[in-house]
This record gives sequence, C-alpha cells and structure tokens, in this order.
Amino acid sequence: MASDEIRIEDLLVRTIIGLNGNERHDRQDVLVNLTLFVDTRLSGKSDDITDAPVNYRTLTKNVIAAVEGSSFRLLERLAAEVSAVCLAEQGVERVRVSVAKPAALRFARSVAVVIERGQEDA
Repeated sequence: MASDEIRIEDLLVRTIIGLNGNERHDRQDVLVNLTLFVDTRLSGKSDDITDAPVNYRTLTKNVIAAVEGSSFRLLERLAAEVSAVCLAEQGVERVRVSVAKPAALRFARSVAVVIERGQEDA
C-alpha cells in the first residue's frame, strides 16, 4: 500500500443535494476534499510528468463533472460516487473523500461525510 498522498483541498462545486423541496431544485455548494494514496517514488526521482502516478488536473475535472451532474439525496451517496471516480484513475490505490454541505444545520458551519475506499471497493 502506498504511503504517499496527493491532497486536493476545498474544491467548491455546486450540485443538487438533499431531501427537501428547495434542495431538490436549487443547486447548493458542496466542498470536496480528497486524499489520494499513490506511489510518487518514480516521479519524485525523475521530475517527469509522464512518471506521475495520477494527473490530478484531469482527476479534478472528472470529479467536478460527476458532482455537478449528480442529483443525490445523501452526502454518503455523493461521497461514494466521488470515490469511484477517483479509484477509476490508474495509480490511485486508495482515496479518502470528504464531502461537506455548508450551512446544512442551523448552528453548524457545515455537515460532512468522510469515507475511505480502496481498489478492492471499486
């Protein structure tokens, strides 16, 4: 298992998420945080982009497209979908996904679901 990490932090995306009427029609902000568990030894030695374990620009674009195109009721389902997108990228051995919905609760800054999945879950 790789001990190296690539982190993508505070990716702000708008999507349909929630159970209530307005949540089913109005796009809301969600914050996505990713920790990709990869092996960076080769690219760390070569300094060559072709040796990088994952193209995180492409991966981020894929995550944005998946989130913006979704219409889930639960953060848990959205997090599972994001993990599947990440694990589809060659070089990603495991992923930790946090999906937060700001202002979901009156007295909380946000509510978040954090999951970790590996290739065995893909």
